[in-house]
Amino acid sequence: MKDKTTEIFRNAPVPKAVLYNVIPSIISMIMVLVYNLADTFFIGQTDDPLKVAAVSFATPVFLLFMAVGMLFGIGGTSLISRMLGEGKREKAKRTSAFCFWTGLSIGIVAMIFIWIFSRPICRIVGADNETIGFSMEYLNIVALGIPFLIISNSFSNIIRAEGKAQIAMSGMIVGNIINVILDPIMILTFGWGVAGAAIATVLGNVASATIYIAHLVSNKTILSIKPRDYSVKDKIFSGVMAIGIPASLNSILMSTSNIVINNVMAGFEDGNIVVAGLGVAMKVNMIVVMLLIGLGSGVQPLLGYCFGAGNRKRYMQVLRFSLAFAFVLSMIMTFICYFGAETLVKAFLENEQAFGYGMKFSRIYILSGPIMGILFVMINALQSTGAAIPSLILSISRQGLVFMPVLFTLKLIFNEAEKVAYAQPITDYLAVTVAVILFIITYFKYIKKIDKRVEEFTE
Repeated sequence: MKDKTTEIFRNAPVPKAVLYNVIPSIISMIMVLVYNLADTFFIGQTDDPLKVAAVSFATPVFLLFMAVGMLFGIGGTSLISRMLGEGKREKAKRTSAFCFWTGLSIGIVAMIFIWIFSRPICRIVGADNETIGFSMEYLNIVALGIPFLIISNSFSNIIRAEGKAQIAMSGMIVGNIINVILDPIMILTFGWGVAGAAIATVLGNVASATIYIAHLVSNKTILSIKPRDYSVKDKIFSGVMAIGIPASLNSILMSTSNIVINNVMAGFEDGNIVVAGLGVAMKVNMIVVMLLIGLGSGVQPLLGYCFGAGNRKRYMQVLRFSLAFAFVLSMIMTFICYFGAETLVKAFLENEQAFGYGMKFSRIYILSGPIMGILFVMINALQSTGAAIPSLILSISRQGLVFMPVLFTLKLIFNEAEKVAYAQPITDYLAVTVAVILFIITYFKYIKKIDKRVEEFTE
């Protein structure tokens, strides 16, 4: 009997199936983007570049714990979508419960850890005597929301695995709307500055997590968060970790690379101003990146279902359409962000010197925009197959094995902030090359050998 929640995975025309899953995911990422931009925008309205720099320093720490959500979200989605494709619903339920309770436990431990070690953590990420007070204030408050952050980031992905993309989108939208509404009230009206931004962030994450939990305890889901369904057996632990760790490692390395480049930039003359400009440039670049992450993560459950069901033909049709869609969207967004950079940067920075750096860095970072869609679709295509080793190689290559050597080579050769910023676009083009090579290997090792049970999936 066909399950209505996954019917579109089976039989819908490929463009409809892709857009059905991708559009809610992209909208969710737009809301995440708005939330990220809102914090920086309203803090920028205080006309204090030190506060902007402080949030830039603290953000990578926040992203480290978003990576935990990514671990369970991407790892859980990959395994659950394949299990539903194979008809193993009970294992999908146990996987969902495992992701919820393990993620929540890690979140509580992380919250306590940050409260104890916030000062040395802020020093490690590059905060100096001028910014450490603001950085600690932001981080200590944000820590309160880490358990909710992990649940929200995990299940905004996992719920899409059962074909409920609209619910996944709703949680993200509500949480981020709450954050955006509260930001100007708390930062500007109440005059709470970075503390206000942090409180708004926490309340937004609580709202998102609450919506997902309400769905998961209802009778409208095939997933579960009941304690009795919690299990690490039957390869649930290894199945989630095999894909989740590479996906999480990619986020961790991205966060680490942000910490490293912040420290490098802080070492130049007017370091805090340079970091403020770089932080805004990263926000502008995020406009492209977040949309394309939404596209890639949106298509992953569909690819995973096709792979689990043994339908190689449909898998490749979905992949080809997604790559074409990603390339077109990449080009459009690159054009908008490159030529609109001045307006975008001006919205965040009033300080003339910081604005100059923000403009330069924004147009450097956006150079990799045209190929970012291909990169994120390829990353999710690898993850959808459960190909752990290729996923791991790609994860440690982009922001680790490639980015770090490129960054320090440019620092050594040029020793100029503007030249060092080219490390990211150079890395992205190299990462796309690695992704294509790894997918070709994965195709012949995994995808070409899957069972061709295509009679159940007639177009």
